[in-house]
Amino acid sequence: MKLLRLLRILSVGLRFGLEEFFLGHERVRPLRWLVQALLFWRPLNQPRGMRLRLALEALGPIFVKFGQMLSTRRDLIPLDIADELALLQDRVPPFPSNEAIASLEAAYKKPLAEVFAEFDAMPVASASVAQVHFARLHDGTAVAVKVLRPGIAPVIAHDVSLLYAAAGLVEKLFADGKRLRPREVIDEFEKHLGDELDLMREAANCSQLRRNFKDSPLLMVPEVYWDYCAHDVMVMDRMDGIPVSQIERLRESGTDIPALAARGVEIFFTQVFRDGFFHADMHPGNILVRAGSEQYIALDFGIMGTLTEVDKQYLARNFLAFFRRDYKGVALAHLESGWVPPDTRMDELEAAVRAVCEPVFDRPLKDISFGRVLLQLFQASRRFNVVIQPQLVLLQKTLLNIEGLGRQLDPELDLWKTAKPFLERWMNEQMGWRALVNNLNTEAPKWAALLPQLPRLAHQSLNGNRLAQLETGLTLILQQQHVLNRWLGVIAGLLATLTTAAVYFILR
Repeated sequence: MKLLRLLRILSVGLRFGLEEFFLGHERVRPLRWLVQALLFWRPLNQPRGMRLRLALEALGPIFVKFGQMLSTRRDLIPLDIADELALLQDRVPPFPSNEAIASLEAAYKKPLAEVFAEFDAMPVASASVAQVHFARLHDGTAVAVKVLRPGIAPVIAHDVSLLYAAAGLVEKLFADGKRLRPREVIDEFEKHLGDELDLMREAANCSQLRRNFKDSPLLMVPEVYWDYCAHDVMVMDRMDGIPVSQIERLRESGTDIPALAARGVEIFFTQVFRDGFFHADMHPGNILVRAGSEQYIALDFGIMGTLTEVDKQYLARNFLAFFRRDYKGVALAHLESGWVPPDTRMDELEAAVRAVCEPVFDRPLKDISFGRVLLQLFQASRRFNVVIQPQLVLLQKTLLNIEGLGRQLDPELDLWKTAKPFLERWMNEQMGWRALVNNLNTEAPKWAALLPQLPRLAHQSLNGNRLAQLETGLTLILQQQHVLNRWLGVIAGLLATLTTAAVYFILR
């Protein structure tokens, strides 16, 4: 089975001329002429990125998914290939309805008629790992039922093992192989696939996002029906809306298109900077719009991104410093966030940032792409040994999606005008008195739990032969207390003198 699959991959690779990615290496370069002579009949007029995309489509859905993920790693692969791979679409025929029904009945351990009052055997959507059917619960609730493809897990494991073998080959053949970290890329891909294969995880993501945007006019998220969910089944509200890519239908329904575009940007920055939890697969196929409104509807929650407070401050400081042309501020944000080694020369990093940012300001702000600026910063930082974290790569990919969608809706959309007030308000909340109050509220319960433990911790410290350290600490405290008492005495005497003088002058 593995041998047949490997032969299939080799035949497809040769048909589309993908050997050029490997035969460019000096160790095997002489073989290039032999391969070209033997396969002279192949039409190889398309660019290399297009041929790679066509080859991945021919190899099937798992390789398509890998190409989609690889298109987001613009910090690692050439831009012409990344742009072409971004065109990959997950076009997969649905699997037979009787298999879907059998999977559902195995999950529920009862006939499907006892679970749903109605079940539409014709799927409404199909992807590489799952498909969706409409149904109705016995209480009349209209729902969408997502069910995994039967037997998909071993297929994925098989193809991923072949990708690991290819990654090892890349590491050995190419001088840049280790820097490109191909095994880590496959690890990341395998993790994403694992997340998508666990529909309970996706249901939890959906539930969290719904809670974050409860009663929000910006974004509607379906409710999850947990009693009907399992590892390979997810049941949620059926959402009715207009696909965001159908702009004419949106106009006909009365939607304000420029306002819709601006709200998309607001949703993104709200998820990133308020919640640190964002939908990382926001392409048009996963977004609907409620008819006659500017409210988005989110679908498909298999890939979500999370950001720490350090990540959020790094991004906000970078964006604000960038638009103020504060290149030293961008460099310091890299250093203080830990993304560059501490011995990095700030003047060199500042010069690299200036080379990226300065040409951007020759264009109107509305034409500036946040996502591409962030990507160029990542690429410029590569020579300073910056290891870009996966969550930032996901965010950069999502930002490109949001920008593309926003400008498709409204070519005059000024992302900076929409984002700047949000970023400035967020930074003020992080560094002003509100941040102090929030931090006190967060830390107070920890202090309340820690204080009663101090005597026990001190006793443990004494038993751990730390008596000398404790005595030294107490001595320093007593010395500081003595100095403080002396200054308090001086101040008290001065106040007494001033009070006496004031009384004297008053009585006169």
